[in-house]
Amino acid sequence: MKIRYLNGSRLYFAVLAGGNAVIEDQSYLNKINVFPVPDADTGTNLASTMRAIADGAEAHRSIKATLKSIANAALSGAQGNSGLIFAQFIHGLSKEISHESKLTTHAFAESVKRAVQYAHKAIVHPVEGTMITVIRDWAEAVYERRSQTSDFVELMTDSLHAARNSLTETTQKLQVLARAGVVDAGAKGFVDFLEGILHYIKKGKFARPQKAEIFWAQEEIKTPFKDKSLEFRYCSEALLTGSDLDPDAIRSVVQRFGESVVVAGSEERVRIHVHTNRPAELFFELKDHGLMSQIKVDDMRRQYEAVHQRKAKIAIVTDSACDLPPEVLDERQIHVIPLTLSFGDQQFLDKVTIRPDQFYSLLETSPVHPKTAVPPVMTAQNLFSFLASHYDSIIAIILSDKLSGVHNMCLKAAAQIAGKKISVIDSRTISAPLGLLVAKASDMAEAGVPHAEIARTIEAAVPKTQLLVDVATMKYLVRSGRVSPVKGWIGRLLKVKPIITLDESGKATEIGKSFSRKANMAKILAKVRKKAAERGLEGYAVVHARNPERAAVYGKRLTELLGLAPAYIMDVAPVIGVHTGVGIVGVALLYK
Repeated sequence: MKIRYLNGSRLYFAVLAGGNAVIEDQSYLNKINVFPVPDADTGTNLASTMRAIADGAEAHRSIKATLKSIANAALSGAQGNSGLIFAQFIHGLSKEISHESKLTTHAFAESVKRAVQYAHKAIVHPVEGTMITVIRDWAEAVYERRSQTSDFVELMTDSLHAARNSLTETTQKLQVLARAGVVDAGAKGFVDFLEGILHYIKKGKFARPQKAEIFWAQEEIKTPFKDKSLEFRYCSEALLTGSDLDPDAIRSVVQRFGESVVVAGSEERVRIHVHTNRPAELFFELKDHGLMSQIKVDDMRRQYEAVHQRKAKIAIVTDSACDLPPEVLDERQIHVIPLTLSFGDQQFLDKVTIRPDQFYSLLETSPVHPKTAVPPVMTAQNLFSFLASHYDSIIAIILSDKLSGVHNMCLKAAAQIAGKKISVIDSRTISAPLGLLVAKASDMAEAGVPHAEIARTIEAAVPKTQLLVDVATMKYLVRSGRVSPVKGWIGRLLKVKPIITLDESGKATEIGKSFSRKANMAKILAKVRKKAAERGLEGYAVVHARNPERAAVYGKRLTELLGLAPAYIMDVAPVIGVHTGVGIVGVALLYK
């Protein structure tokens, strides 16, 4: 059957079918992902972009309105280098397409050719042999055939051959692909997209093409390229919105911070992508150029290790409310889900796009008190999906569900991942006690302890943790809503210094108070001495909020008291500082 025109509905369902083909092939795309860095997430990113289109786009009678809806959804949900290039190509197509209700092959070809320039311009340093090359070669093939056929089936079939040939040639154009024996992953994803569209046009069904129809059969994979140092560690992305954005100014900022720069969008909506070592500085500067949202920062070093240098068969996951030193997280290959915090409308990722020193400076100067938020389910779902491709199983140890909805979010995300065992444990604690549990789990995983035994051991250790927080002022507890204004007023009037802990359920509660910090320290040391004598101590740590001197005194006194040095002393996570403010010191204990 010949198809001589596309309307809004046909185009909408064709794009969904193409996206479905990409989603089905995401594991293979991850496996062959070696450029620009071998972080094995191209499939995950492209699949996430396609899901964003499926979730956010709507069909209209108008072709242009349909494409605009698809483009907005793609740009809002685009992830990764390839996802953003694809979104910008669709954005260009939406700009160049006519307002007619029926689209002919000739008009389609004209628009496709012009749309390539939008995608090309978005890439600061385009590289031949990648997705942009295949998009361009396919578009040129469509343009060349525009006057030779009025049938979309014939047009898509012929142009798909050109795209497949261009995909094959990516191996010759990039040495890194030749050494690995694979084609470019992003380019392969675009060919998947075209295959899905053609299959839908022919069959009228949402179905993955049969294996015989899939180009570049999966059994042709050679040994993946592994010998690659990561000059830039963090794959950083964000959506900036506003009424009068300046994409060129945003591009000039972003390209100063790293490589693989893609800046796509318009005066109302700009999405950025860059590989950088300084995400906190980058996003702190970008906050003055537009309203930031949908921030995503992937740790490419951790992704590379997961694929090529795993120390254990079980992935250990936690969230950013877990206070463990960065070097410990690196050494033990622990995966972290960053929580979101915001000052007014400006969003940040805890510990990633805002450092503790930046956070506390804003906390003291901003007229708006910050708020914390649970990240989208997709954040954990994408992480679990990626880890499931490379580990035997996953254990996630999360902050208390009485303090945050992250635990429930992770349960929902885990339920979407089929075929791999994922345990999500409510630590019923936060900060350094959570860190001590996570470190214990990672030690067991690296020692080869089975999944079930690790999960049982950590569950049993949860009630053996304790956190004692020496609070400097009640001001921030009141501002964050943790303490009522009346109690806060009385506390400030009497100059009371509370001691905060977590009860058995993981809920914050006051267990003591004094009229001086000195008295608080004496009470905390007395409690630690008594409990350690009764139960025995496996380890402890000290955390603080801009109070290293007092934290060091705690460390010295506890070492003398227990005959054991703290595992570490460090800054508390900004998401915790939202509620406690500056000056606090916390003592975290793990009893035997």
